[in-house]
Amino acid sequence: MSSVAVLTPESFAEHRSGLRDEEMAGGAPEDEAYIPTYLEAFPPLPEKGAPGEKSSKPSGAWSKIRPIKSSVITQVFHVPLEERRYKDNSQFGEGEEAKVCLDIMQKTGAHIELSLAKDQGLSIMVTGKLDSVMKARKEIVARLQTQASATVSIPKEHHRFVIGKNGEKLQELELKTATKITIPRPDDPSSQIKITGTKEGIEKARHEILLISAEQDKRAVERLTLEKAFHPFIAGAHNRTVQEISQDTGARINIPPPSVAKDDIIITGEKEPVALAIARIRAIYEDKKRKTTTISVEVKKSQHKYIIGPKGNTLQEILESTGVSVEMPPLDSASETIILRGEPDKLGPALTQVYAKAKSVMVAEVTAPAWLHRFIIGKKGQNIGRITQQLPRVHIEFTDGDEKITLEGPTEEVEQAQAHIQDIIKDLLVRMDYTEVTIDQRFHRHLIGKNGANINRIKEQYKVSVRIPQDSERSGLVRIEGDPQGVQLARRELMDMAARMENERTKDLIIEQRFHRIIIGQKGEKIKEVRDKFPEVIINFPDPSQKSDIVQLRGPKNEVEKCAKYLQKVIAELIENSFSISVPIFKQFHKNIIGKGGANIKKIREETNTKIDLPTENSNSEVIVITGRKGNCEVARDRILAIQRELANIREAEVSIPAKLHNSLIGAKGRLVRAVMEDCGGVHIHFPSEGSGSDRVTIRGPSDEVERAKRQLLQLAEEKQINNFTVELQAKPEYHKFLIGRGGGNIRRVRDRTGARIIFPAADDHEQELITIVGREEAVRQAQRELETLIRNLDNVVEDVMVVEPRYHRHFVARRGQVLREIAEEYGGVTVSFPRTGVQSDRVTLKGAKDCVEAAKKRIQEIIEDLEAQVTVECVIPQKYHRAVMGPKGSRVQQITRDHDVQIKFPEREESQGPGLEPHTQENGDISPEAELPPKKSDIIVISGRKEKCEAARTALLALVPVTVDVEVSYDLHRYIIGQKGSGIRKMMEGYEVNVSVPQPEQQSDVIRITGQVANVERARLGLLERVKELQAEQEDRALRSFKLTLSVHPKYHPKIIGRKGAIISQIRKDHDVSIQFPDKGDELQDLITISGYERNAEAAKEAIERIVADLEEMVSEDIKLDHRVHARIIGGRGKAVRKLMEEFKVDIRFPQPGSEDPDRVTVMGLPENVDNAIDHLLNLEEEYMMSVTETETMAAYMKPPSRSEDDHRGPAKGFVVRDAPWNVPGNKAPDMSSAEDFPTFGAGVAPKQMSAWGPKKF
Repeated sequence: MSSVAVLTPESFAEHRSGLRDEEMAGGAPEDEAYIPTYLEAFPPLPEKGAPGEKSSKPSGAWSKIRPIKSSVITQVFHVPLEERRYKDNSQFGEGEEAKVCLDIMQKTGAHIELSLAKDQGLSIMVTGKLDSVMKARKEIVARLQTQASATVSIPKEHHRFVIGKNGEKLQELELKTATKITIPRPDDPSSQIKITGTKEGIEKARHEILLISAEQDKRAVERLTLEKAFHPFIAGAHNRTVQEISQDTGARINIPPPSVAKDDIIITGEKEPVALAIARIRAIYEDKKRKTTTISVEVKKSQHKYIIGPKGNTLQEILESTGVSVEMPPLDSASETIILRGEPDKLGPALTQVYAKAKSVMVAEVTAPAWLHRFIIGKKGQNIGRITQQLPRVHIEFTDGDEKITLEGPTEEVEQAQAHIQDIIKDLLVRMDYTEVTIDQRFHRHLIGKNGANINRIKEQYKVSVRIPQDSERSGLVRIEGDPQGVQLARRELMDMAARMENERTKDLIIEQRFHRIIIGQKGEKIKEVRDKFPEVIINFPDPSQKSDIVQLRGPKNEVEKCAKYLQKVIAELIENSFSISVPIFKQFHKNIIGKGGANIKKIREETNTKIDLPTENSNSEVIVITGRKGNCEVARDRILAIQRELANIREAEVSIPAKLHNSLIGAKGRLVRAVMEDCGGVHIHFPSEGSGSDRVTIRGPSDEVERAKRQLLQLAEEKQINNFTVELQAKPEYHKFLIGRGGGNIRRVRDRTGARIIFPAADDHEQELITIVGREEAVRQAQRELETLIRNLDNVVEDVMVVEPRYHRHFVARRGQVLREIAEEYGGVTVSFPRTGVQSDRVTLKGAKDCVEAAKKRIQEIIEDLEAQVTVECVIPQKYHRAVMGPKGSRVQQITRDHDVQIKFPEREESQGPGLEPHTQENGDISPEAELPPKKSDIIVISGRKEKCEAARTALLALVPVTVDVEVSYDLHRYIIGQKGSGIRKMMEGYEVNVSVPQPEQQSDVIRITGQVANVERARLGLLERVKELQAEQEDRALRSFKLTLSVHPKYHPKIIGRKGAIISQIRKDHDVSIQFPDKGDELQDLITISGYERNAEAAKEAIERIVADLEEMVSEDIKLDHRVHARIIGGRGKAVRKLMEEFKVDIRFPQPGSEDPDRVTVMGLPENVDNAIDHLLNLEEEYMMSVTETETMAAYMKPPSRSEDDHRGPAKGFVVRDAPWNVPGNKAPDMSSAEDFPTFGAGVAPKQMSAWGPKKF
């Protein structure tokens, strides 16, 4: 098991203790200035002995260093069988013991391993850090070992030593002994301590407790009550007297500090030393009480801290030099009386020292308005700097927001500084003035102006300083400082500006929230255009979470009105363009409406200027949504409907039905109208929107079905008008198919007899048991009675038996009982049981509702009759066409099987032809059963069923045999027809359901073969020819687009032509629809730009580039010096500010890189006039920002407390010095610190000139 060694400062000190002992033994002084020898600081490594040689004693100082202990330990202990809590060995490693160990490991983080000894005792190994192992051991003993208990009696006053500080000693004792120790509470008179744990643990704990008690028996604690006033004499100056007594006697003496009002002095230790210490303390006390007297003096409270000194050092110095104790009143007391206690002849000198200390430092205050402080300090601290240079021991402190200036230092110097500052204040009050005006915070940004233009102009014009509060301060107070006349003029102008803004108008526009995002546009592009058009108007949109429709406009009255009219016009257009129509189109026609490559739908969108959304392919929806202007939407709808009418025999009819009947005809959740649509072959019935008042109902679909739906709707409407009576019945969903009957026979009979309409729930309806009956009341009642009778009969379960010959059993149970499942679904869940395989019986049991059982018996009999009348017909189709006949996943054959109720079996595939046999082929569906050659077994498809149905199925199969047509297509166009990775040819094959064969490239053939059903092949042929026409047109267009021209432009202009992130060149490419190529790095002609596209477009793009180059040639570049401290503010967050400047002045501004030789140099490029304007603006910004920078730095320097300057007087560090170094020997020289040979860098190999002290390098 590996261990981890952790080296801490404490452990290192412990391991180096041997070295320290040796050094102390050698008489090395303990003074901090002691300089160690080279060997002491860098002890040599022990020399390696000869192989096999063992040194009996390690050499050198390294032998004194103790090995570092591992931080991971392992403990093993044994639990005897009789002490085990869980003794069931049959579940060792799985039972309660394992669960307990897992829980302990999770709690403590230690690793526990259990093993079972031969004597059935438990061996436990615990691994981990010491603390974790001790906790785990305690838990294991408590939970896996039976517990005993014992008591130990020690004096009550010793209990607290067993507990220890904050209970630490008790916790340590419990962990060490793995026991639970219960100590009686302080108010409990009992002295008995209870120990619970193992026998071994109890003995250890008992022993440790008795040791603690025995140790306390030897110790004494004495409390001396002596007057607090005499404590300083007992302690001595800097506590030297009390330390001397402690060292001489070995007792520990605790004197309460001056801030604690207690008279007790506590002495602890062995009894004899304590007695000696008490005797000496009493002697000092008696002596001082007899000899000393007191005097009182009054000193200003503010000077007390100078008498006390830092950490009370001044008081200790007075006590040391005069032997007099100075008693100071508490700091929170208002008293100014100081008491001096000492021998009469010493009180005079002590009093002199007290007064000297009190007057050594003076604190004065000067009152000046807070707004004048920055002027008192002066620009870059010039004014205050002159004072501090003349009087360096005076500390001047300005408090932000306070009118007081504090001066602290020697009395004379403070008075001089105070006079200087008062003179400055008088002068400033004569020359300077300030005023404060309250201006609504919402106008502050207008006062400042764009990029601070307004406020900077006022500052320069009137020579004043204007402070406008930040938005976060939520204050309207604007402060103006400077020349009195300038202050008044600036105030007047600011008030005039505010008054003008007060006269601005605010207008609320009601705009539906759904239009807000459209008006704002992507990334705010559209609203930016509006704001640029009306720059004086502020447009505020509500937060989306507020769900508000109010948009606020604010600005000059006329501009606000114009902006409001413009926005209302935009909204009107949006409302007009948001008209929507839903058009139901049969799903199979959606692809035709889209057209090849989306051509049809794109054309309709462009010509009608509408948005047309089609449902996804996997969606069940047939509705196409058209959005735009009402007239355009109607045109698009008519065009889409026209496409549908062309593709199928689709007719549209309108029927007039009173609007009041529409809801009843639609039914709950559209159930009634959906039933009519399903009943009439899926026609679309469209009712006018609610509230329109229109009576016109539109029916669209196949002609016959439209007429049928029309009749049903009119009949329903008539019924509704006569008597719209409705009843609902409940029936189990499994009964519904039986109630409906095969082909709807049962329900049709009920309808015919009663005249009522019966509606069953659709598959997606929530109420699957609900049947609705609609019609006249008497008809509905009669239908209700008939259905209730049928349902009651269905609930009456009976069991019946019928005889079915065993030879037919297989048909019913084949394919996992498919036929039986269909019978159960169709006849109300009736259960049909056939005899098990191997049982010779012809009895079949049916169980279910009586009517269902009878109907199921009848159906089984029909199936048997079909089986008896079953014949087998052969259909010969060459094997190569079988896959095409089957269709994708056998879908075509499955459809024929369902349509004609027959079984179709295809033969096994023939792997290979016999030698010398030519395959007999018949093309284009010319399949004849009377062929001269006998048909192959692999070509014969077997059809089973009734004779007439088999013949119909045979005809259907022969109709599926594919034909092949050759189409002439130029070889050059083949690769475009195939498309990328065959996508084009694959799309054609999937779209027309044919197979298209393109000849191999090496054949150079122009013939493309199309194979499939006749109708599909013809459609594919026409589609292919249409595609050929498109490709030929594209070839002609490519020839026109291949025009190229070149343009010579100096490479230095290339980046500017490309633009930031390619913005400029991308725009040229987009505007002129051309391709522009710049030379690569390795090209010889670095100035040549190539333009490709239509000749006219290429020429236009060339002119555009030449215009850019002409502008660039006029540009100049100038360098200016801007203090590097303001660069960040000019650049702004993520470069926003500098980008705005570049856009405003149409220039390029470059700042130096970090670490540049000239960090203040900034380059400005652009047209001469723009460059001059930009430089002027940058210099103005520098001046404005530098004022703020210097003020901040100066104020920060003068706001520091006096203690900050103490560190400045420290001398330079000496570094690390050693004596008797090798380089001090005559003839040797000190190592070169910069040499890579003397001080090699780890990881960087340096070839030494000679062998160095580091030894040979290893790689």
